[in-house]
Amino acid sequence: MEKANGYLIKDINLNLVRQAMKQIGTGSKSQLAALTKLSVVTINSLVKELVQLGELSEDETVPSNGGRPALTYRYNYGFSLALVIHMNEKQGADVVVVTVINLGDEIIEREEYGIPLFNLERFYELIEQYLSKHPTIKVIGIGIPGQSVNGEIKVSSHDQLKGVRLSEVIQEQFGLPVVLENDVNAAISGYCSRTEKDDNQCVLGVYFPRSYPPGMGIYLNGSVVKGKDGMAGEIKFLPVEVDWNNPVKTEMFIEAACTIIHTVNVVLAPDEIVIYQSLMDEETWGSAWELYRTQHAMPSMPSIILLDSFHEDFEAGMRWLTLKQLEPDIWGN
Repeated sequence: MEKANGYLIKDINLNLVRQAMKQIGTGSKSQLAALTKLSVVTINSLVKELVQLGELSEDETVPSNGGRPALTYRYNYGFSLALVIHMNEKQGADVVVVTVINLGDEIIEREEYGIPLFNLERFYELIEQYLSKHPTIKVIGIGIPGQSVNGEIKVSSHDQLKGVRLSEVIQEQFGLPVVLENDVNAAISGYCSRTEKDDNQCVLGVYFPRSYPPGMGIYLNGSVVKGKDGMAGEIKFLPVEVDWNNPVKTEMFIEAACTIIHTVNVVLAPDEIVIYQSLMDEETWGSAWELYRTQHAMPSMPSIILLDSFHEDFEAGMRWLTLKQLEPDIWGN
């Protein structure tokens, strides 16, 4: 038992050094000791191990205050790479965006391909191409307009994705862990990450695409709320009489949007609701929502933000979620 505890403490300390080096990029052992509150003796051992692994490298010797010159170390952000793939929509056509990023979330390579995500043969070819080119890729993140249950995509605005066990077949094919995430969940994660939301805030992301039904992501306590079978946020099933698969007139869209925002606000009482859409301007929405509020009582009122940056937040969220998979799971969760 004591031996097991010793290994656990070592892993925790190793991760402290790893996270500190990711933040500062380069640093000396004394700097790491100050940042992590670990002893210099412990730092010596941990730094040696990280250098042997290739995660750190010796950088340069710098003068110290009256003592021996200190050796600095540089963090190797390319020690592990992540392959992130997500579906985008451009001018009414589906586009698959492939991005390779390092541990510092720096983009190494990014390309767009005019192929549908459900063309698995072409999809496998793309993954194989990038894995061959970047052998230090250690995780694959895939963002989809849908939700999987026990590995099978059950709900999606793209019928061709339904029934596909995407994460399983890719993991079996390439032997790497796969992060499969819903597009709206990823987008609200990306938004909260870039705006540095407090973990205790509840933030909702409601997405109204032009040609597909809406969806919602719920961000609470620093992570996405999934619900049973990951089905939290499937607002297209709300009893709102709108045919989302065809162009919606502005008046009907505003009425439906107000009803949906009213409903989720009453149920979840969020601090903030981000509405991703490109069907109306802020002035039109502001007037319509203000009128709606005078006619319908609500127990609390969130901040409501209109954005047209869904795809940017979707991509940023997928990168963030995929990189989290590369963080050591010290507690075995």
